Amino acid sequence: MMTLLVGTNRPGSNTRKVVSELERLYAEIQVPVAVVDLAKLPLDLFLPSSYGQKPAGFSPFNDAILASSGIHVVTPEYNGSVPGVLKYFIDMLKFPESFEHRPVCFTGVAAGMWGALRPVEQLQAIFGYRNAYLYPERVFLARIGDLLDDHGRLKDAELVDRLRKQAAGFVDFVEKLRRTSLRKAA
Repeated sequence: MMTLLVGTNRPGSNTRKVVSELERLYAEIQVPVAVVDLAKLPLDLFLPSSYGQKPAGFSPFNDAILASSGIHVVTPEYNGSVPGVLKYFIDMLKFPESFEHRPVCFTGVAAGMWGALRPVEQLQAIFGYRNAYLYPERVFLARIGDLLDDHGRLKDAELVDRLRKQAAGFVDFVEKLRRTSLRKAA
């Protein structure tokens, strides 16, 4: 199962709208996805005691990451960087197994002209440090407010097609890695 990670907890975010678009695209290619939405994190996760003992409400989030065959991270850009809640979420997950040899893909969403290039590059460094397998085909959605219609759907068919190709390529990448690891284990 693929996991789509909503990289913000902002209510009504454009990032969540892009994740909804990706859900539809993965469904088109008949790939089941689980959505991990940081807006649904339990509030007690943010207590200092969570560093020592994770609250029970965090288990479904942690389990979704551990069960995923690949993680497609959709991140906005906040102040030229990764949203703090996304970094905190990564820090709260089990180390090293959450990302060790797990395929990861990135889509950036931003109001500015660079489409979240900086946070995607920062996340690539973090996930690389965690020994994840980084899918190289990134998609950057700049000036996102101009790209969405009144229903939160991407207006530009070419952008939808870029996301479709990214999703299909990521599925292929995950499958090739899975076959390679099976051959090595045999």
